[in-house]
Amino acid sequence: APPAQPTTVTTIGQAYYCVFARYYAGPVLDDRVLLAAAFAGFTQELDRLGMDQPDATMPALTGHRDRDWDAFAAVYQKVTGQLRASPAQRQELAAATMTAMIASLDNNHARWEYPALPPGSVPGDLGITTSPGYPLTDIAPQEALPPLFITAVAPGSPAASRGLRPGDVIVSVDGAPPFADGIVSAGVMNLLYGPYPPPGRVSVRLHRPATGRTWTVTLTAAIYQASPPAVSAKLLDGDIAYVQLPGFFPGAADQVLQAITNLAPRAKLRGLILDLRGNGGGSPAEVSRLLGAFIHGAAWSYDCDVHGSCPANFTDSSVPLLHLRLVVLTDRNCVSACDAFSGAVKDLRLGTLVGTRTGGIVSAPAAAYLLDDASLIILPAKHELSANHELINGIGVAPGYYIPLTAQDLSTGHDPDITKALTLLGG
Repeated sequence: APPAQPTTVTTIGQAYYCVFARYYAGPVLDDRVLLAAAFAGFTQELDRLGMDQPDATMPALTGHRDRDWDAFAAVYQKVTGQLRASPAQRQELAAATMTAMIASLDNNHARWEYPALPPGSVPGDLGITTSPGYPLTDIAPQEALPPLFITAVAPGSPAASRGLRPGDVIVSVDGAPPFADGIVSAGVMNLLYGPYPPPGRVSVRLHRPATGRTWTVTLTAAIYQASPPAVSAKLLDGDIAYVQLPGFFPGAADQVLQAITNLAPRAKLRGLILDLRGNGGGSPAEVSRLLGAFIHGAAWSYDCDVHGSCPANFTDSSVPLLHLRLVVLTDRNCVSACDAFSGAVKDLRLGTLVGTRTGGIVSAPAAAYLLDDASLIILPAKHELSANHELINGIGVAPGYYIPLTAQDLSTGHDPDITKALTLLGG
């Protein structure tokens, strides 16, 4: 089993070997696939930087794991040792190598992260969330549909200071359209979000459906005081609880339950609308606890290893049952733990899903490995099945009522998903 806390490795050879060769030891994975992908990413970045080298040739791989990883590390270190490269360029080479290697795993919860600021990076971000958005556009770009529009603006962010609002359609970024022939542009999304390197100064052309206005703003990534995710709640139609849950962060389930408790003295509740649109996932334990408010002791998912062993995850029986009719609002930005929760609600018949299919980015819990440059490799050891043993990863959970929230809806303040939910609950 992988360690619960990040494990430190000290050299690039140890990093590649410890994180991949030992983690995926045995017949499960051919290490030569990883090494070929890594070397392709490395040489492509060399070419992009104008630094290609005659010695940058893939070593002959024998299928002997130890020798192949050592041979790869030797060539990598020899080539990079000869380069007249800046620290930032060396980091770009390492990033391209690691990113390509991880991509060959074809696992949407395996990733490389650089929590420390890389050399020459721009701190902060623009402060927007979009539809379609990360991680869907990064992991499954073929599933992203136009137009690209803003769904949330962080208070105090660069976007907020320039007056951007939910519903604003992004027409172009630095003159480039977000979609070309119906396919989302990775370059445009990197300019807006850019996990590595972070975005700098960008010119964004916008259209506001509510007013018909089209204009251009210049945004510069910046650090700002971001509010932590929180649960919000209110009464609709006098006796329907509406709770918005942005993520399954630690304590999220109890915050939802407390919010419902706080509403109860004001009315005899006859239904709950749980808004999971834009929910980025989080802890399976929080999923188990929140599901426990609707059903006790039920298997809501299964985490399977490569040998076919699939132990069940059960709902938390210690949570008092709410005894409320449930409608869950979903969209393509509902991912990971949000995928899992939505799948459980549907499979266990705990409520009705309204909105659009979830993101389908739910692999399994992952472990973190700390590399010598302070970056992290995140790797899951298992894959997850839903309560009915179906695969959600890569597919998502289909709603009972397909009602997409559009830029026009957001811009004009109309929410057809909530309207349908109230109808279903008799509101």
